Amino acid sequence: MALFGGNKKNYSTITVKKRDVPDGLWMKCPSCSEIIYKEEVAANLEVCTKCGHHFTLPRQARLDLLSDKGSFEEWASGIKSIDPLGFTGKQSYVDKLEANKQKTGWDDAVTVGGCTLNGREIGLGVMDFSFLGASMGSVVGERITYLIERSTKEGRPVLLVCASGGARMYEGLLSLMQMAKTSAALARHASAGLPFIPILTHPTMAGVMASFATLGDLIIAEPEALIGFAGARVIKDTSQQELPEGFQRSEFLQKHGLIDKVIPRAEMRDQMTLILDYLCDD
Repeated sequence: MALFGGNKKNYSTITVKKRDVPDGLWMKCPSCSEIIYKEEVAANLEVCTKCGHHFTLPRQARLDLLSDKGSFEEWASGIKSIDPLGFTGKQSYVDKLEANKQKTGWDDAVTVGGCTLNGREIGLGVMDFSFLGASMGSVVGERITYLIERSTKEGRPVLLVCASGGARMYEGLLSLMQMAKTSAALARHASAGLPFIPILTHPTMAGVMASFATLGDLIIAEPEALIGFAGARVIKDTSQQELPEGFQRSEFLQKHGLIDKVIPRAEMRDQMTLILDYLCDD
């Protein structure tokens, strides 16, 4: 019995053209593996809308987050990197600097300045890992020192968003000297009775971690940020011990007393306002 009246027909294959979807609209979260819409993540301060994973927040967005609209005035922008060692390799230091300027639109790894946060005058600095891994060279150290010293002179508390892979090897000893210079400036800032609050983001490592990033009146971190001096493999090989899981993450370090508070990005502005209200003598 023919199911459809016994008539045999040759049905041609119908080809359905897949709707063209522009590249770059979606991304996979490394924490929850969900496919998420990039614009939604951007609108959520670069935080996964499914699990709360914190992606890197662009420098300008970070400046906007921690300052009142239109209040930020950049300081020390005239301080520029040079090539004191005449570094050469597969690519010269001068070429690397130029490539990173073109890639990021910024001239070095930190931007500092004065602004207001909910009406309070503060000094604000933001390190940017996308520029040479936010490595601490002479310009980074000098700009941060200028931020601290000017804020001390003007009676401003300082917020400094930290991120770094460590010293800038292209500058050798001149890079390592920034640890002492920034720390001395912070000592004078503290003597003036003014608060300094570092905000540690992913990743904050090596010389930055061993100097100004851990010299705050309160040490704040974003969730799941990688924070430490040496890498886990180096520590394991040196100590010959098994290391606790997640021992260099914000939450572990808070539990063991190095970090005072882990604050999600969406709460950072309000929490910083409350902390400064508590710490500052108005």
